[in-house]
Amino acid sequence: MTDPYRSCSLCRFMRALAFSAIGAALAGYGSLGLGLDRSSAIIAAFFGALGAVVWIGRRRRGGE
Repeated sequence: MTDPYRSCSLCRFMRALAFSAIGAALAGYGSLGLGLDRSSAIIAAFFGALGAVVWIGRRRRGGE
């Protein structure tokens, strides 16, 4: 049976881009909603994007 996560490199890139945008938006706007300043929200957005990509990468490999 084929692996549903195996795809072309463009598809993997677009998936990573989508998850990083979602993670950045959640972390950035979440920190603004909690009352942090804009520079802290930018830092939170960066780590949110990084965390989302790492999380989906680990989930794809089965948590290795």
